[in-house]
Amino acid sequence: MRLRNKPWAKDFMAQHPDVLILDEERPKVDWQQEFGNEHPIHIEVGTGKGQFIIGMALANPEINYIGIELFDNVIVSALEKVIEMDKPKNLRLLRANGANLTELFQEGQVDRVYLNFSDPWPKTRHAKRRLTHESFLQRYETVLRKNGEIHFKTDNRKLFEYSLTSMSAYKMKLQFVSLDLHADMPEDNIMTEYEEKFSAKGMPIYRLEAQFCE
Repeated sequence: MRLRNKPWAKDFMAQHPDVLILDEERPKVDWQQEFGNEHPIHIEVGTGKGQFIIGMALANPEINYIGIELFDNVIVSALEKVIEMDKPKNLRLLRANGANLTELFQEGQVDRVYLNFSDPWPKTRHAKRRLTHESFLQRYETVLRKNGEIHFKTDNRKLFEYSLTSMSAYKMKLQFVSLDLHADMPEDNIMTEYEEKFSAKGMPIYRLEAQFCE
């Protein structure tokens, strides 16, 4: 996907350090101090334009949410939405590379990881870039608390099948698997921008929940 250049993005982002944190400025933030409480922390790796993470934060004020996104031209759209929602106190955006999770969070600091409509990287030689590759699972396990969870949604069946295999090989416990999430829509499901787009076209949405085991 080609990203539209937004030359004003950096200046706009710099004006809202209470919401958006730049990785190079504040590595390994003390998140309990940042939020001012000890509530559970849920992160979304690849938060895009922020619809999902904002919806989750508004629906669950007792949980702290962090949306992680690498590209300025994308995360600035999420920032605009957060501002429109009067900056929920339990939500932060983090401009960072999800591959650097162990540099951004302390061990056992996170309670849940969300992966929504990640780039499928369909070519075999690019498998290590998939966010459900073993190398990424190792990073999630490091930053997650004991028995932490991954919740994953995608429209890409091959990526979903790959992810099921990868997590099973990693000895994770598959707690929930759906091959058509919207066929029996859970009441608490918060849709992403992509999810709305694909489901409107009649495409199935695949979802799983998996837990790391000792």
